[in-house]
Amino acid sequence: MKRLELLCVGKIKEDYLNAGIAEYVKRLGRYCDVVVTALPDMPDSPTEAEEESKALSARFDGFVILADIGGKAVTSEEFSELIGRAYLTHPKVQFVIGGSRGVTDELRRRADARVSFGRVTYPHKLMRLIAAEQLYRAFTIAEGLPYHK
Repeated sequence: MKRLELLCVGKIKEDYLNAGIAEYVKRLGRYCDVVVTALPDMPDSPTEAEEESKALSARFDGFVILADIGGKAVTSEEFSELIGRAYLTHPKVQFVIGGSRGVTDELRRRADARVSFGRVTYPHKLMRLIAAEQLYRAFTIAEGLPYHK
């Protein structure tokens, strides 16, 4: 079975976000083995983004898709195609969301793909819910299901 990891920084305390993420993770379970990995936030410091990026990079062991405002803007169909192509060569896809201070250029270079869900900035914790929904949507598109209309 395909494997999917949502790799993020920070713990989410808000129940409504956790409930939404859990719902989409449950739905994704029909299509792949899915796990959400939340690495700890680093203490505020000038090197916070660097330390978090190193911790994220150390976990890379699949096809890495980075959520990045500077990445390629994709439609839901294009996102689904990207994931489908990734599974042709990798048994695992990792969707990465950096912390509130972003990620380093080195991490951006190490990602296999960088995608943007628009030019606006989302709080990184809300982005986790958006990503979970878009990942679910991508799988339903690939299966030809009516969720995406």
